This record gives sequence, C-alpha cells and structure tokens, in this order.
Amino acid sequence: MSAQLTADGQGDFFLCDIFDAIPKNDLASMEHPLFSLATRPDRRILNYQHNSTEITVTPSVKGLATIHDKDILIFCISQLMAAVNAGRRVSRTLHLTAHDLLTATNRETSGDAYRRLREAFERLAGTRITTNISTGGEEVTTGFGLIESWQIVRKAPAGKKGGGRMSHVSVTLSEWLMRAVLSKSVLTLSRDYFRLRKPLERRIYELSRKHCGRQASWTVSVDTLLKKSGSASPRRVFRKMLRDMIAAQPLPDYAMEELEGDRIRFSQKNAVVDTPGGMPPSLSAEALEQARRLMPGADVYALEADWRAMWARSGAPRLRQPDAAFLGWVKKRASR
Repeated sequence: MSAQLTADGQGDFFLCDIFDAIPKNDLASMEHPLFSLATRPDRRILNYQHNSTEITVTPSVKGLATIHDKDILIFCISQLMAAVNAGRRVSRTLHLTAHDLLTATNRETSGDAYRRLREAFERLAGTRITTNISTGGEEVTTGFGLIESWQIVRKAPAGKKGGGRMSHVSVTLSEWLMRAVLSKSVLTLSRDYFRLRKPLERRIYELSRKHCGRQASWTVSVDTLLKKSGSASPRRVFRKMLRDMIAAQPLPDYAMEELEGDRIRFSQKNAVVDTPGGMPPSLSAEALEQARRLMPGADVYALEADWRAMWARSGAPRLRQPDAAFLGWVKKRASR
C-alpha cells in the first residue's frame, strides 16, 4: 500500500503510537552540517558550501538547534516512516507524548528533562535554514525552520497556571523535511546512536553511516571531515578529538583508523569477509549512483545489502559483471 498524506497536513494530525519504531534520519542533514555541536548557546550564523550545495543556518535569540535537539526530529521521522511503510495516513503535524519521546531517545524522564525538551523545541522552531539541498528529487532554494510550530499541553492542578505534567505534545514539521520522509530519503540508525553523549561522536557517526553505509570502508581527509562535521574547533583540536575517538572507538557499527596523509578510514566492525562462494562481489561507486537514479530516495546501501543476501541465498555464484547483475536486480525491484 502507498502512503497517504492528509490535505496540506493542516487540520489533521498523525498520532505517534508505533512502539519501538526503527530509528531513521533524513539523508540531507546527515550529509550536511545543519546542527550546532556546541553545548552552550550558539548564536553564530553558519555558512556552508560543498560542491553545488549552499547552506546558511541562522539562529534565534535562543541559539542554534543542537545535534541533541535533533533527537526530536529523528523520533518524528522514525514514527512517520514506520507508518508510511505500513500504508497508514500521515501528516506534517504529529501528536506524541513527551515520555515516549524521551524514552525512545534514551533520555531521563525527570522534571529537568522535560524543561530541556521545551528548550529544544524553541531552538528547532527558531533556527532558520536557507538552502538549495535536494529532497525528494527536487532542488528548491528555500528558507524554513526545522519545525514549523510546536505545542505542549500540561495537566495542571485546578486553579493554577504553569507547571504540571506534560500530557501531550504536537509538532508540525517543515514541508522540506516532510518531503524527505515521503520520498523515503532516510537511513536507518543504530539504536546505540542515542547512547552517544558527545556531539562530535554523534556527528561523526552520521557521516560514517551516510558515506560508509554497507560498504567495507570509507576514507576521508581530516580537512573534509572537519568541514562536513560543522565543528567550530581549530584543525589541530579537531584532529586531537578524532585521535581520542580512535583510541576509544565509541561509534556503533564502525571502527575508526588514522592513515598516512592525514586521512581517516571508517570500517564496518562486523563486516562479512567470507561467504560459501568466496568473497562477495565488489560494486563500483558508479553502479551505486545508477541505483540511486533508478530508485530515487531509496537507501542504496540497504538495496546493496538485500542484493548480496539474495546472491548468498542463491549459492554465491561467481559473477563476471557484478555491476550489471546488481543493476538488473534493482530495475526489477523498481518496476514492482
């Protein structure tokens, strides 16, 4: 069944009631630095340009939205994607309980946690983005907030204003983010992502997940990693933090290694290195790019993993042209 969007997402809402939804993150914010890595109010205007993509992120008086604030968006995207995959009607306006959000993102449910949640909503709504990032196969230069609006309803004692327990929360996502959801321009995250407390660890995991995906490894220069991370640290401090991460190996799924030439390599921690038929067939970057064009918005690394699983089930035959075999399989899948 195909997903349905309620009219303009207005006057209707989606109820976040899917237990244990798989964490999902949108591709654009994984690829490009839209969130502050600071732990104190960050009121800088961020300008980022990479290849043909241009981004300006402008804070409100509350400061830029942080990568920890992004948990709210990840929770919303996860709920919506679970509904889309089940063929349910979805809307840009979501109703949720604060307790469910805090629990799903591995946070405390204390009174202070609820206060921080409100502050996160304020930063998300106040941070403005101007960009030409493509979502859903369209490139549109536009300005928007990370969320359009939010509302918290509290159960307060009779005759008293303020205070009280949050009974439910409503959030209206930007059209830009909703377009990413409906086009399935998302990637699955490890549930252990929410256990990463340091902002840079979270950002580096996003980048390794986006670029390494289900490939054996991804190698990148320190300079490029600094730029794509959005870190405000000087280069020497950033490299020291990377070396600390290499020593600690905190990332779920991926191991880090420093190479000569000021480069960092990310490798899957549990990569399959052997199969009954020998080494798995190697796919070129060009084949993966063609697969993206054949199925816009799909997680190409998930497609690759499904194809490899099918190949293994069929006896792991030797393939003279792995790229052609993979793309033929993708074309059949796209035509279903």
